[in-house]
Amino acid sequence: MDATTEILAARGQTHGDFSDNARIMQNLKREMEAEHGWSKLSDVQREALHMIQHKVGRIISGNPNFRDHWDDIAGYARLVAERCPT
Repeated sequence: MDATTEILAARGQTHGDFSDNARIMQNLKREMEAEHGWSKLSDVQREALHMIQHKVGRIISGNPNFRDHWDDIAGYARLVAERCPT
């Protein structure tokens, strides 16, 4: 087994199936982007929300007890919070 195959197998255990990830993540992102408030967000805010939805997709389709998913969500939220003027 080559290194890439090993990595993908390990990620499948924590992140779930990539096709399931893609479906969930894209549905969540479409919902967010369809809302009026989306146009008011900065690039930083939009990207953080995209990444948070990415992590949510992994939680839903993969291992919900994999702490890294939750830590990543907190990290993206903090990156935005640190850039808020108020």
